[in-house]
Amino acid sequence: MALDIQLIEVQAPKVKRFLLDGSLDTETAPELEQAVMDVISTDVDLLVLDMKTLDFISSAGLRVVFMATKKMKAKNGRLAVANRQVQITKVFEIVKALPDLTIFKDDEEMDDYLAAMQEKFKSGDF
Repeated sequence: MALDIQLIEVQAPKVKRFLLDGSLDTETAPELEQAVMDVISTDVDLLVLDMKTLDFISSAGLRVVFMATKKMKAKNGRLAVANRQVQITKVFEIVKALPDLTIFKDDEEMDDYLAAMQEKFKSGDF
């Protein structure tokens, strides 16, 4: 699935906002990573990832979010994630609940689990 990344103009100085639409997965994560790195290299204090129309996130997508958080923190800035859909929120809850515990044998197994869980939440079968 594709990912559309739009840099949205924000009235506040030193604030940048990306609108993410589609799927943030192994194929699309490098594109977001590059866009994020380009913005982080500018004079930005707050970077917002707007996930209002993001349908899916994999472990590769999570890695980009965590990398961006770390890079923004290193420059005394912040990263915010806004407007998460229910299935995306559930992924972040799972990751937060298990910060130091590896329960998957590899990324493929984790992505399979995340995909099944997100589909369950999208369909309302939870």
